[in-house]
Amino acid sequence: MHSILSLLRQTNERLAVAAGGLLLLSVCVTLFDVVARPLGMSLGGTDELSGYAMAIATGWGVSYALTMQAHVRIDLLRARGGPRVQGWFDIVAILSVAAVSLTIAYRAWPVLGKTIKSGATANTTLETPLWIPQSLWLVGWVWFAASAVLLSLGALWFLATSQHSNIDNFVGLRGEDE
Repeated sequence: MHSILSLLRQTNERLAVAAGGLLLLSVCVTLFDVVARPLGMSLGGTDELSGYAMAIATGWGVSYALTMQAHVRIDLLRARGGPRVQGWFDIVAILSVAAVSLTIAYRAWPVLGKTIKSGATANTTLETPLWIPQSLWLVGWVWFAASAVLLSLGALWFLATSQHSNIDNFVGLRGEDE
């Protein structure tokens, strides 16, 4: 199980770096556009492109946060319990994340399907075919759902085998000092 988590973390770290690179590229394009406007060389559409970059980076970035155990949770009750109680709170949390991510990924597909079927484009000067950013966004959510399901299965395995302390290492909380 720990090798699965390690592989998942490494993959998500690479994806997070790519998402960060996309955001950095978006910042550079926007900065160029702002500087070039007084010279009459505006690129146009930078707000549209940066919006796509944010949506895509978010779709991929949440998987990184999940595998690095960086999602915010209210742990007032969890902190007061022992490993067994904490394990149950962690199980509920990861199953909730998996359920929500699966729902979003499932519900996003019809949106992309309608976009592809209708050949929809952005109502901007760029007229971006919307299937491009929507596909990248959807794949990010599908990957997030897959990551959450894998972590859920691992956590349930540790629960079934009464390895409650491993649940914390697998899907528990990480403090600010870790």
